[in-house]
Amino acid sequence: MNANTRPLALVTGASSGIGADLARELARDGYDLVLAARRIAPMEALAEELKGAGASVTVIAADLSKADAAAALAGEIEARGLVVDCLVNNAGLGDNALFHQEDPMRIGEMLRVNVVALTELTRLLLPGMVARRRGRVMLLASTAAFQPGPFMAVYCATKAYVLSLGEAIAYELRGTGVTLSVLCPGATETEFSRVANTGDMALFKSPMVQRMTAAEVARQGYAALRAGRALLITGWFNRLGAFLVRFAPRASATALTAALLKRG
Repeated sequence: MNANTRPLALVTGASSGIGADLARELARDGYDLVLAARRIAPMEALAEELKGAGASVTVIAADLSKADAAAALAGEIEARGLVVDCLVNNAGLGDNALFHQEDPMRIGEMLRVNVVALTELTRLLLPGMVARRRGRVMLLASTAAFQPGPFMAVYCATKAYVLSLGEAIAYELRGTGVTLSVLCPGATETEFSRVANTGDMALFKSPMVQRMTAAEVARQGYAALRAGRALLITGWFNRLGAFLVRFAPRASATALTAALLKRG
């Protein structure tokens, strides 16, 4: 355990959006926090807010798009004498482009953040939780995980990986005292749409699509994490879509997704 009686949660991508709101949920429920992201200033502002809820907060600059960043982050936490009881792998990158025109550097960053760093950080911190027979892990996937995504091919493929990985590990962890939850939000009002060039997609403009706030996604996601639920798709519209895509012809599901992800 940590020096005090409060458990400790590590949240990656904690500078804004769903990550920041998950940190708020954790603090309200009695957790101390380690916040990790590239941007220090927003995390420091969030840390001051969370201290008002009684949480002790450590801020660590971490660019998970860099090689060995996950190991460096885990090493920094260990060097500070901190023991992580809850890991929230929230950091993620996206992009909207035709694959053959996409910036290769951006593709590499998405793979390192969404797949490599998430996998490595989970592998580094999970053994300690299993040894202590307590702990919680959350992986942020997306409704993009349930079908191919033209115009966001790499992003959607990385989220399919996260979903598959998470469900498999959740099964392996049964009886260990540790749980893993995969959170699959749909369209959410965060900075992600601006950074990933997705703001003018039909997904974010259509009146037929249910868009949620980051705070609501975090509230539902944290309830699932606390309950040890293996998978949560937020929002009835998103749950319906994930259910129906199982029965749709693959080509039809891909075409529909392309219509939603196309810009302009």
